[in-house]
Amino acid sequence: MENDYRPLLSSEQVGDSFSHRGSTDSLDSRAKRPFYVEPRNIVDDEPQERVSAEAAILNSRVHYYSKLTGSSDRLLSPPNHVIPRTEEIYIYSPLGTAFKMSGKDQASKNPSIITIFAIWNTMMGTSILSIPWGIKQAGFTLGIVILIFTGLLMLYCCYIVLKSPKAITYVDTSDWEFPDVCRYYFGKFGQWSSLVFSMVSLIGAMVVYWVLMSNFLFNTGQFIYNYAHHVNVSDSDFGTNDTHDRVICPYPKTDPGGNHTFSTHHVNTNGNATFDIYSFEHWWSKTNTVPFFLIILLLPLLCFKSASFFARFTFLGTISVIYLIVLVTIKAAHLGFHLEFHWFDSTSFYVPELRLLFPQLTGVLTLAFFIHNCIITLMKNNKHQENNVRDLSVAYLLVGLTYLYVGVLIFAAFPAPPLSKDCIEPNFLDNFSSGDVMVFVARSFLLFQMITVYPLLGYLVRVQMMGQIFGNHYPGFLHVFSLNALIVAAGVLTAKFYPNIGSIIRFSGATCGLALVFVFPSLIHMISLKRRGALRWPSAVFHSFLIILGVANLMAQFFM
Repeated sequence: MENDYRPLLSSEQVGDSFSHRGSTDSLDSRAKRPFYVEPRNIVDDEPQERVSAEAAILNSRVHYYSKLTGSSDRLLSPPNHVIPRTEEIYIYSPLGTAFKMSGKDQASKNPSIITIFAIWNTMMGTSILSIPWGIKQAGFTLGIVILIFTGLLMLYCCYIVLKSPKAITYVDTSDWEFPDVCRYYFGKFGQWSSLVFSMVSLIGAMVVYWVLMSNFLFNTGQFIYNYAHHVNVSDSDFGTNDTHDRVICPYPKTDPGGNHTFSTHHVNTNGNATFDIYSFEHWWSKTNTVPFFLIILLLPLLCFKSASFFARFTFLGTISVIYLIVLVTIKAAHLGFHLEFHWFDSTSFYVPELRLLFPQLTGVLTLAFFIHNCIITLMKNNKHQENNVRDLSVAYLLVGLTYLYVGVLIFAAFPAPPLSKDCIEPNFLDNFSSGDVMVFVARSFLLFQMITVYPLLGYLVRVQMMGQIFGNHYPGFLHVFSLNALIVAAGVLTAKFYPNIGSIIRFSGATCGLALVFVFPSLIHMISLKRRGALRWPSAVFHSFLIILGVANLMAQFFM
């Protein structure tokens, strides 16, 4: 009887050959799957339900594999195609009654339309505010071409990332993320470097958020103060004369990093008395005071142990983007199009169609299309896994069309003359007066959205960093507070001394894109093909070219 339960192939015969081929602890999840036996007296919606002949065959195959080797050896574990589907697994009670598994994992899956818009909503970040500025830096024609070309490259690299776990054989990668794939191919170096570059993208986004929240809070407070005190604002900034759709050039022929204030005066009801309000400007400054006011609100929120409360407000991102699209459409309809095509020479009001500053746009777009560090997780929730590539492509198409729509309309509608196209700001909302009601609503929406998203980004940074260093997402209040204080300090200093979101986005995008978009996916793809003996020289040349593009994209940011 003892021999009946002994495996045909013992672990001693197999040795450690499989462990040398990259076996990991993640295989334990397969060992924990419910054991499948032939059902009797099935209890389900219909009594006496019987399983199919195919399920019976699968049952025999599982028994066969279990006889070949012991549970401690994973060499001859039942492969995925032998394990029955969730809806074909039954759990037996001691009374001989079998209950079909409910398949809750399948029930929680999302249809393709939800998956597509989840990707669209995740990618639609602060970069959308800098797309018109990026097109201006590259030139209108070249900017459109670069946007389309970069979107296609980012889509292809994202496709490589999505397929990378499935290219690994003999290992269960069902619960792997991209850092796990990097660790499989490059060891500890791959794991830690992917973590570092992922931190660059997250912390860079948090710095941009702090700069934008300071901007939006300042303009929102300015609008409320002016409205409450009946202040007649006479902007010193050069702009159009239209009172309803006034477009301004905050820094004509000056450094965008400066801190300009308004020369404003209060006019009372009879128009006779005026008084100086510089005291308000002294305490309500975009760079000197407002970034510090945000510390009181946001630093405590970052120290929350769980971020589930803030996750409930993620829908505000979709509302904000939709409102921005509506705002851009209305402004473009009122202002009309102002375009002239000068291919290489600039004029007083128009920029060339082809400019040498185009790497600034590629840096912005690298972050604008960046979702590579979480695409595997997003796609795991897709109900129809066979449609992953299609859904990913559709999502990228929607993102690209959104960027094109906003960028082209803002650039084309920017009134030149009297203003120059070179006046388009890295945050295009800065080109509208602080008294514009529609822009005030947009800033208020974005401010509230960013206040709820900022703690989520901090939570992601904490989970990844503390998890890797201490093995605990919340090792202690002092550790978490120190990390959050450093992140907040980086945002405050940037908002005070260099509040240029365009440059911050392009540098962080080019830096994280170098590793997570171009280098690691390309190397992993070539190594995988080489191990299968399928690597050909055209593929090697193309993916090596992608790596060179990533390096050039980062290096070019330092010369712009």
